[in-house]
Amino acid sequence: MRRSLIGVGLVAVLAAGVVGCSSEAGKGINQVAETTGQTTVKPEPPAFSVKDEATDVEPLDPITVKSEAGLEEVEMTNEAGKVIESSFNDDRTEWEVTEPLGYGRYYTIVAKDKAGQKKTVSFSTVVPAATTNVYMGPLEGSTVGVAQAITFRFDVPIQDTKALEELIDVETSNDTEGGFFWLDPYELRWRPKEFWEPGTTVKVTADLYGKDLGGGVYGAQDNETTFEIGDEVKTVIDNNEKVLRVYQNGEQIRSFPVSLGTDFQYDTPNGTYVVGDEHTSLVMDSRTFGLGLGQGGYVTPVDYATQLSYSGIYVHSAPWAVWAMGSTNQSHGCVNATYSDAQWFQQTVKRGDPVIIKNTNGGTLNGYDGLGYWNLDWEQRSGGSEDPNA
Repeated sequence: MRRSLIGVGLVAVLAAGVVGCSSEAGKGINQVAETTGQTTVKPEPPAFSVKDEATDVEPLDPITVKSEAGLEEVEMTNEAGKVIESSFNDDRTEWEVTEPLGYGRYYTIVAKDKAGQKKTVSFSTVVPAATTNVYMGPLEGSTVGVAQAITFRFDVPIQDTKALEELIDVETSNDTEGGFFWLDPYELRWRPKEFWEPGTTVKVTADLYGKDLGGGVYGAQDNETTFEIGDEVKTVIDNNEKVLRVYQNGEQIRSFPVSLGTDFQYDTPNGTYVVGDEHTSLVMDSRTFGLGLGQGGYVTPVDYATQLSYSGIYVHSAPWAVWAMGSTNQSHGCVNATYSDAQWFQQTVKRGDPVIIKNTNGGTLNGYDGLGYWNLDWEQRSGGSEDPNA
């Protein structure tokens, strides 16, 4: 019987041991299960804003790399090995290019995040069909007259004229009202509705680089200019009197006799002109506007030639015509004056000053002459520029 009791006790102890071991063993099993379930989440590799081997990427498109793990280093180079300027945000989770890219270039970005993951992306930028500069006037720091328009000239004809106009900003110190118009597909103007107020400061910016101007033409570079509007110096030439009068800020400061274009043959057009280039000496050649030497044309050197139109009308010295000044018209369209009067006029007026000619038989100066734009109807201009390609 004792042996049997010992057996029972052993069984009880073993049972208790099993129970006790079962409790501890269960806990261990759970721990293993829990540990196995805690899978380490690998961070996403650096994300690029541009796809690998992308083509025709625009030079101003934002180029970025992002990483939730943080970026250890990022470098972008072009095909020549030049490192492109860039920057990180404060916590180094984002990197971006900080300079415009070139046209037709091949770039490679190598990015490594703080988890040690490395990724490389390469791409190429758009190849324009052509590029164009924009040549602007008036020149930086210049002082011009109250009739001066802002000029924009291009190397190639512009197809998307509306898009280009939207890339130009004209800022004035007194909110001057104005608008665009095109002389031709190469040349754009912006003029105020009325003459500028003297003392106005004008800043013009043309942000063309990286912009598609239509037909695959892109801007070659940006440009800007700042200029001032000077005193109002206005000239009035009345053919009835054949006298030129100059007014400064509303007061007449001088008058002198002149001779205009021969009546009913070379009549000087009426209208508002704008002072352009000034030459102390210039060879005038009638062949430049289609009048041959055998047709009464000429090649004549003159002094103090002040340009009034693209079509070749100048105020200039004409010693051979002193006899006609104040009484008879005998020129091919220019305004003839004595040597001293032509000299004084050129030294008094400036680029952009208005010159008004009236009471001739010559019709009106073409508004699309480069210096005749004040003869354009404003209502047409204010409704938006005309398409020069139409």
